[in-house]
Amino acid sequence: MIETMAFDTADAGPARNARTRPGWLARLPWRTGEDWERPGPTRTQQRHDVIGTIILLLISALVMEVSRGIGALAGETGPIWFQHLALALIILPLVVRRRYPVAVMLICSAVFLGLGLLVPMVATQTSFQAAYFASLYTAVAWAKDRRILWLGTTVVIAVMALWVILSFTVSSAYDGMLERIMEGDDSYRGFLPPLASLALYNLAINAAFFGGAIMFGMSAWRSAHQRELLVKQSAQLELQATELARQAVLDERLRIARELHDVVAHHIAVIGVQAGAARRVLEKKPEATAGALQTIEASSREAVEQMRSLLGVLRAGEEPGSESDGGARRTPEPGLADLPALVAEHEQLGLSVSYHRSEDVPGSLDRVPAPLGLSIYRTVQESLANVRRHSTAGSAVVALRTGTTGTGKSWAEVETVDNGRPRTGSTAGSGFGIRGIRERADLHGGTTEIGPRSGGGWRVRVRFPLH
Repeated sequence: MIETMAFDTADAGPARNARTRPGWLARLPWRTGEDWERPGPTRTQQRHDVIGTIILLLISALVMEVSRGIGALAGETGPIWFQHLALALIILPLVVRRRYPVAVMLICSAVFLGLGLLVPMVATQTSFQAAYFASLYTAVAWAKDRRILWLGTTVVIAVMALWVILSFTVSSAYDGMLERIMEGDDSYRGFLPPLASLALYNLAINAAFFGGAIMFGMSAWRSAHQRELLVKQSAQLELQATELARQAVLDERLRIARELHDVVAHHIAVIGVQAGAARRVLEKKPEATAGALQTIEASSREAVEQMRSLLGVLRAGEEPGSESDGGARRTPEPGLADLPALVAEHEQLGLSVSYHRSEDVPGSLDRVPAPLGLSIYRTVQESLANVRRHSTAGSAVVALRTGTTGTGKSWAEVETVDNGRPRTGSTAGSGFGIRGIRERADLHGGTTEIGPRSGGGWRVRVRFPLH
């Protein structure tokens, strides 16, 4: 009861690496974790040790006086003050039992040996033996240097074994047994001879005493080690979760940046082309000018709506959307089904586009996932916008197809080609469009082929694996 209340071993501080122990000893099952060094006790644990020691000392003194009242100490001839001093000498070192565990074990062992010979009746008190048990237990549970611990434990057990052997020569019970055996006392009849029975009895008691202290100490030490491992694993998992969350934010920002670039580049290119056409025919063909301005108006509105949709995604984590948010709520993203409308839009702007679909298995394009469909749509959108901005080509070909590799893996591929030359006076662009295409391909584990064709013109080919 006292040990459970006052001498807890539940708390364990952060681990510190001790010296490693190579060789076959380090691989033994009972040596698992022996390279871990348990930290010293906290202030709270040291305070518990002081309070527990004082309580144990007071209870031990009371119990010893009660034992004296019932005659349990009748054979003790030493003075009463010396008997209480003997109890105090073995209990008081427990104040620093977790701070200096091996030293306390050695001190208590020496006190146990000396007082066991001087005041043998006091040494049989439960509190006396419980204090010694606590010193053994604490040494095994809290020792930092395990080699010194096992060396000290081996010395203590060897000395105690020698003490048990010597106690046969000084024990009054042993002398009385010999006298009654010599007188023919029949009460000493058993399965084994009396002397052998006494020796086995003392061996079993001491084996249970020392073995139990070592076993419980090792259990407490391993529990502290396991708790420290769990704490470190928990901290590692928390760090990984934080890193994953940060990476998710970066990925989302990159996705939105790609979407904004594609939307702005496409619609600004349309607006620029139509504005130039309107300027040229402003006086000669007012009807054509009106049509160009209508296209500019429609394209600008669509660009603003799509930008609001993307920006609404950024605001979604800060505040809930409202019905009057100006269209900032996210709209459905385009996919493969929107490619014909994209092609028709560019044809209305003066670029002749041929669109072809081919499937190795009927319906395979309909089973393309929505994220992959969006990447294909943005790839075609950026490719056609680049043709109109940077090429003299008046036509382009868009081919969407599926197939199977020699290993049986399916793929979807989109290819955009033209036969023009770089437009004179056109800027080279920022390169973000081509970079965005490659990033989308990498996101889905695809491959890209972007560059000039051998016979003239430009090719953008992206192949995505289908799972």
